[in-house]
Amino acid sequence: QVQLVESGGGLVQAGGSLRLSCAASGSIFSLNTMGWYRQAPGKQRELVAVITRSGSTNFADSVKGRFTISRDNAKNTVYLQMNSLKPEDTAVYYCYAKTVVNYWGQGTQVTVSS
Repeated sequence: QVQLVESGGGLVQAGGSLRLSCAASGSIFSLNTMGWYRQAPGKQRELVAVITRSGSTNFADSVKGRFTISRDNAKNTVYLQMNSLKPEDTAVYYCYAKTVVNYWGQGTQVTVSS
């Protein structure tokens, strides 16, 4: 089992920045990909960004050039730096981690006001 604890959500004005953190604990020896998904009201959960243990990344087109993802393997923590936020970035952001199964955090609300 892997436990994921997220932090860093909140309310920000359009154009502002937020940084999300997610710390993994438990059976982390086989932890590979970590990252973030989001779900806006009435929409399906979608990929935001993921990063492998070796540092390969993948981003949603909608966040490319605005968001960066990084990872501290020693701390089993993944970070999402979100810049130039837009109202359409408003969603619950879920931390994601993959071993042989997928794990999800409890979610953290990000609200961007116009």
